Amino acid sequence: MGRHRKQPAVTVKRSSVIALTGLVPAGLMACTAASNVGHGNTANAVEQHLPAADQGELGAKPAALMTDPGATTEFVANKMAKPSGPPVVKSVALADNRQLAALPAGPMGVPGIAVAAYENAERILAEENPTCHMPWSMLAGIGRVESTHAYGKADADGNPINAVYGPVLDGSLYGNNVVRDTDGGELDGLAGYDRAIGPMQFLPQTWKRYAADGNGDGIADPQNLYDAALTAGKYLCDGGLNMRDLAQQSKAILRYNNSMAYVANVMAWETSYSSGVAPRAGDLPRI
Repeated sequence: MGRHRKQPAVTVKRSSVIALTGLVPAGLMACTAASNVGHGNTANAVEQHLPAADQGELGAKPAALMTDPGATTEFVANKMAKPSGPPVVKSVALADNRQLAALPAGPMGVPGIAVAAYENAERILAEENPTCHMPWSMLAGIGRVESTHAYGKADADGNPINAVYGPVLDGSLYGNNVVRDTDGGELDGLAGYDRAIGPMQFLPQTWKRYAADGNGDGIADPQNLYDAALTAGKYLCDGGLNMRDLAQQSKAILRYNNSMAYVANVMAWETSYSSGVAPRAGDLPRI
């Protein structure tokens, strides 16, 4: 997930967080104390339950910024059934002639079907892990940076019209990690090496660890917006993190990409979707 580039180990001390706040939207800098984040000593709890390959994973490059202030913020959120029992982990083959979802757009032009998926994940997580306090807007921030919400093209069931994949992690792209095949091509369609999959850009190994059924159909499909949003929420909340605490939220986002610029981008879009105000260019540092 994230950009999966080779990142140097970074320890962010309590005294260092304030120095990094220039990369985080000002509206989110309300806390006055922060714990260590990233790969520092207190991040060991995170590293113990995440495979080494999960530390900063690679996703699809973001598309052009969506800054349509005229987009409606009214939409109908589909309330999916609460998942029950362990889901079957697989990618479902779908026809090519599917129609785009007809739900009206949400804040800042986010496709309505994507908002429905994020809100559905928020609702389920509020029941299953209420101490995490995961807002739909944070999941939307991740979805915006990772795939521009499945590139804005998904059907009424939340399946992207075109499957979303990241670059092959075979070392051919400068700066990226090499990740050998972990799923026999079952999820990412490749043998030999892995690549990130779905609108929330999970590596196959990570998906199998956290896979969730967001729409109650018994399947955890990394390409499905409902499943991907709920799985991302579980991944971010893991370890008892509280998204209302800025330091813990930053720590969670760093699981996707060990970069404070990445954290700043996600938080900027989160704020944008919550407020309806487009982020400024300065709020979106290059990742």
